[in-house]
Amino acid sequence: MARLRLLPDDSTVGWTPYIWLVYLPFQFVLLVALQAPRADWIVTIVGVVVFLPIYFRSYWVCGPEIAPYALAMAAIGAVVAPHNAWASTYFVYAAALIPLMGSAKVAWRILGGFLVAIGLYAWVVHLTPWSWVTGIVFSALVGAQQIFRVERDALNADLRVAHDEVERIAQIAERERIARDLHDVLGHTLSVIVLKSELASRLAARDVPRAIAEIADVERIARESLSELREAIAGYRAAGIEAEVQRARGVLATAGVAVECELGDVRLPPKYEGVVTLAIREAVTNIVRHAGASTCRLLLAQTPNECRFEIADDGRGGASLEGSGLTGMRERVEALGGTVVRDVANGTRLTLTLPLRDAV
Repeated sequence: MARLRLLPDDSTVGWTPYIWLVYLPFQFVLLVALQAPRADWIVTIVGVVVFLPIYFRSYWVCGPEIAPYALAMAAIGAVVAPHNAWASTYFVYAAALIPLMGSAKVAWRILGGFLVAIGLYAWVVHLTPWSWVTGIVFSALVGAQQIFRVERDALNADLRVAHDEVERIAQIAERERIARDLHDVLGHTLSVIVLKSELASRLAARDVPRAIAEIADVERIARESLSELREAIAGYRAAGIEAEVQRARGVLATAGVAVECELGDVRLPPKYEGVVTLAIREAVTNIVRHAGASTCRLLLAQTPNECRFEIADDGRGGASLEGSGLTGMRERVEALGGTVVRDVANGTRLTLTLPLRDAV
């Protein structure tokens, strides 16, 4: 038997839809307090029964398709309000759906017209001040808050797309640069090695001394090429942390986070530099995705005995569980005898320390 689903499986709202239903029982509290007649009870119960499927179904649609659900909620409020003052809650539920119908400009217009309609309806049917005042005020507040939230979510989505695109372009550019450098370092020498090897093979049968000389020349060229390759790789490693810090500046600036950097002269063995580079990337990714920060301070320093990396933000902090990225960072650092300390008392401060006395 198929499982009854009130919300879509991919819904990101969690338990929020159920929490917002807390306002419905107050209709019955009011009826009890006023010792309302049976007719008011019947209308109120029918209103709740009709409202619930409309309410949950509204989470399955978006855009203009949500308009009939908002209209239906408002209609329930109009029917029940003369019998129950707390039925103005239905107007608030309807107002919460208005920002989902389209652009912010359209939503503001619809919300304004909706508030006017509530006022006219209250005047025509002579609703109690409690009913129409709360209906208008809270519909305005909730509707406006939802419009701002939808705008913010749209901006965040655009920011994520822009960040992903910038990172993708940067990766492509870096690959192209590495490809060009490797071609310049190895392309010519490998071609010479191939030609001399072929020549030595042809000379081996009729001119052994010359073939030996060509093989010796191949060995010399190969050693020179290997030296050039090592120098190129050393250049990549030397620029690794600096390049990662510049990338971090760009990513944080794109996310609207002001960056303050204190960078010392850091020269690390390759495996240590790789760990620090990955730590910078993971920390910056966590700030952009989870911190909600406005400022960030990054410190990187080296002494004869240790390398210390610290990054702190003024975000939400909190004792959230470590994700796989932070766990992986901790494992890499501890494998080199280092430590990772995470302080979430005021924002988040991540301190990474690597001992260098035994580094090779």
